[in-house]
Amino acid sequence: MTSCHVPPAGFRGVYRSDALARAVYSEAAGISRIVPAAVAVPVDADDVVTLVRWAGERSLSLVPRGSGTSMAGGAIGPGVVVDLSRMSYIREVDIGSHAIWVGPGALRGDVNRAAAACGLRFPVDPSSGEYCTIGGMVSTNAAGAHSLRFGATRPWVMSLDCVFADGSRGVISRGSPDPPDIPALERFSAVRPELVKSGESVAHNGVAKDSSGYGIAPHVRSGELVDLLVGSEGTLVIVVGIQLALIEAAQSTSGVLGAFPSLDDAVRAAVRARESGAVACELLDRTFLEVAAGTDSQAPVPALTAVPEGTEAVLLAEVESDGDDSARIAGDALARVFREAGASVTRVAIGANDQHEIWELRHAASPILSRLDPALKSMQFIEDGAVPASHLADYVRGVRAALDSRAIRGVIFGHAGDSHIHVNPLIDVSKPDWHSYVEGLLAEVVDLTAKLGGTLAGEHGDGRLRTPLLYHVWSEHAVKLFSIVKKAFDPSGILNPGVKIPLEGQKPLGSIKYDPALAPLPHEARRALEQIAEGRSYSTFRLSLIPGTQ
Repeated sequence: MTSCHVPPAGFRGVYRSDALARAVYSEAAGISRIVPAAVAVPVDADDVVTLVRWAGERSLSLVPRGSGTSMAGGAIGPGVVVDLSRMSYIREVDIGSHAIWVGPGALRGDVNRAAAACGLRFPVDPSSGEYCTIGGMVSTNAAGAHSLRFGATRPWVMSLDCVFADGSRGVISRGSPDPPDIPALERFSAVRPELVKSGESVAHNGVAKDSSGYGIAPHVRSGELVDLLVGSEGTLVIVVGIQLALIEAAQSTSGVLGAFPSLDDAVRAAVRARESGAVACELLDRTFLEVAAGTDSQAPVPALTAVPEGTEAVLLAEVESDGDDSARIAGDALARVFREAGASVTRVAIGANDQHEIWELRHAASPILSRLDPALKSMQFIEDGAVPASHLADYVRGVRAALDSRAIRGVIFGHAGDSHIHVNPLIDVSKPDWHSYVEGLLAEVVDLTAKLGGTLAGEHGDGRLRTPLLYHVWSEHAVKLFSIVKKAFDPSGILNPGVKIPLEGQKPLGSIKYDPALAPLPHEARRALEQIAEGRSYSTFRLSLIPGTQ
């Protein structure tokens, strides 16, 4: 590989290859660490074109990233990291078409506030919404609590302004012809008939959310190239602009809490919540409740007082309506549904303060986890599994058993209405054999997910963590089709290699950033990364935290 110490001629953004800059881009929100070869921060789309052409001439790999909230390692890599977070423009809302153009570095929270000023909203709401970028959401087909009603990112993307692997640029829009004279699109057009023949079957049947592999089935169903590019994790194109669809803001909402002595009852209630029109329905397993209760009397969670001892699971749901009275009626009706399904306690929250109180329970574990024994590290490596609704209880029980058999404490929660579960195993890195526990737990949960017909990535993408595991949950034919798509768009393999298509010898667990045996990063970089993680300030420009960038 050609040296990348010298920046591309004509590149107007920041380019750094010193050890300190590379170190602050070696980690993201997930568990992995990979020190890149260099860091490039383009100022606009022309800068990205310059960078891609330069990289292609030198066979250098490019790793696009936003604010670094990636859990699966798709935003770190050994090539040149392309930080798109400075391309954060937000254009004026088009009221007539309910749409808005934004840059890939625009924060979801800022975009939604711009929409709200016009009585609209962007309804896809990952928990990292205040600091994740729209480009990152497009990259992984991100979702969130309200995907129960509004789905993941894919259907809300109307257009993508793309830079292709040879540096050509074009806008892909729904309902419009593809731009001419782009070799990648000509190559894709030649292989598309092979996708159409069987591509619609490339799906995990019964799974409500899936950000694994390429979106071949959605593309074949709609005929829209946008649907293939969303969720491709920077491996097919680099997105430099996004047009989003917006909808009317909610007029009124109410929240409903239900405590269940049986996991099966909670799962049954979640299905009925979806059928009843709930816009969100979250599951908090007893493992989560135990951590949320904690032992820290200085940080009580008021909503826990409504949860009786012996509760196996709590559901938190939300309904929307066109007025406060009708929202109260809808909340009361959903509470009855919960009781009929076996809830021992229900609570309906009307008004902003009451709703904040019950939803605070959903976010209670993180600050408590940060105060546990420093040797215990919350490692998200089985954090994104989704299964058919009929298997949700089996999945949660199977994950519990896998944790218990290794005496590993873990926190289980997620999107019950979508049968999509997040897991935070707490790994004691002071034990000499902790690596084997991590590897064994990952293998067992992957096998469980495959057995239940699920996906390893409901909303976080494959990244470098799950890409080597694709053969466990996708057929050999599906993986072949993924490779055909990749080859058409990126024949030289410069765009985020090792994501979506496994490299030879690639392993899911590489260097884990919590490993005490890992060589330490430079002190200033370590301090900057800790500051970001502790404050969840992922939208902070990393180079602003270290010396050397004006």
